[in-house]
Amino acid sequence: MLTNQEQLRYGRQIMLDNVGEQGQIALQQATVLIVGVGGLGCPVSLYLASAGIGKIILCDGDDIEITNLQRQILFTEQDIGNNKAETAAEKLNAINHHIDIEVIDEMFDHELAQYYMPLVDIVIDCTDSMKARYLLNSASIQHQTPLIIGAATGLDGQTLVIDPEQRSACYQCVFPKADETPVDNCQTLGILGPVLSIVGGMQALSAIKWLVNMPVAINQLSLFDGLNQQWQHFKVTPQADCPACKKD
Repeated sequence: MLTNQEQLRYGRQIMLDNVGEQGQIALQQATVLIVGVGGLGCPVSLYLASAGIGKIILCDGDDIEITNLQRQILFTEQDIGNNKAETAAEKLNAINHHIDIEVIDEMFDHELAQYYMPLVDIVIDCTDSMKARYLLNSASIQHQTPLIIGAATGLDGQTLVIDPEQRSACYQCVFPKADETPVDNCQTLGILGPVLSIVGGMQALSAIKWLVNMPVAINQLSLFDGLNQQWQHFKVTPQADCPACKKD
């Protein structure tokens, strides 16, 4: 049962037939892990905190630098030198003090994956590390936890929703792991801030839809072309010989 204050606060989304009061309660009962609190993690966490997700776990071991301020919209000049996850938690609590925010002020690794993946309803990949992304993919499959992938460089972005319980294509089905992991990211290719907000917004939308039991497209790679401001959607197929998920 929602309080009067909660009815007022979340009223604009509660009035949607696809959400309603039961959907809002589902959001309040949900736990979401966001790995990476940078260009994608900032808008994703803002939207989820504002939507009333009951518990958000933020994982990032990096400190804020002046180069982050062009695109990481939660941070200010006064935050430089502070940990990203801790700082984001403070900002999000100021936006919505009714939700629970847990901070992991270190980089995501195998040990953290084994501990946290069974505890959450959904994971959102907001990293710029291919190593972390493949780790998240493997842990998602192992623990049967839905995973929303996001990435952006330059003027381009991509999203992919992975649902191990529905035996969807995993990240490694679509992007086979090379002997040498590519290092290109926004540090080497540059990035326009709004592209990250567009991709992060799609990730947050997918998470909210998932949690309130709306249909979410799987086996679909969505690519954003910021130069022409267009989305393209491609059907992807689970690979029987994928070393990560080993589809039959």
